[in-house]
Amino acid sequence: MRRSGAAASKKKSDSITSSATDLFRSASSKATTKEMDRIDHLFNQYANSSSNLIDPEGIEELCSNLDVPHTDIRILMLAWKMKSEKQGYFTQEEWRRGLKALRADTLSKLKKSLPELEKEVRRQLNFADFYAYAFRYCLTEEKQKSIDIETICQLLEIVMGSTFRPQVDYFVDYLKIQNDYKVINMDQWMGFYRFCNEISFPEMTEYNPELAWPLVLDNFVEWIREKQA
Repeated sequence: MRRSGAAASKKKSDSITSSATDLFRSASSKATTKEMDRIDHLFNQYANSSSNLIDPEGIEELCSNLDVPHTDIRILMLAWKMKSEKQGYFTQEEWRRGLKALRADTLSKLKKSLPELEKEVRRQLNFADFYAYAFRYCLTEEKQKSIDIETICQLLEIVMGSTFRPQVDYFVDYLKIQNDYKVINMDQWMGFYRFCNEISFPEMTEYNPELAWPLVLDNFVEWIREKQA
């Protein structure tokens, strides 16, 4: 009888636990659904109804409402968080992914999340990924592999200017006066990131052109040394 009573008591306890778990899951599911509904509602405020995309006009309106210039690095960081594939456009899936990760289902919450997003991106491992993403994001055609010098200079200012100001200023000046390169590819772009992180500036005593640096950086270093001579 004791065993039977203990079994019945355990069964009752398990039933109560199961019911509580089901209630929690149900409440959590409803909360998630409501959150996604609010995220979708916010998306629809900026999306083009005919394409169901937030296009450049929608992004400009979003930036205005966030009190952030459309050239601000945080907008590029937001695109990175969404894993947006096409420059100037956010799909609903990308929007959901980004805002859910930021726990931002209202404009106010999205605005408040931007400083934390910037901190997240500027962690070293994340920033390397963001830096590479910034290049890919600016490829406007499917088979495009490189970006014109003018755009690269603007992108360097936005992405690296606040972190490596002297290096960016010198490299931008060099890119604008040189005649050997009309475009920059991903290898050259990532090479400059490595240069900023590994080479002391402006001394550059560690720089060795034999260590498989992109040729554009060999030429850049030679140009600086001539200016310093």
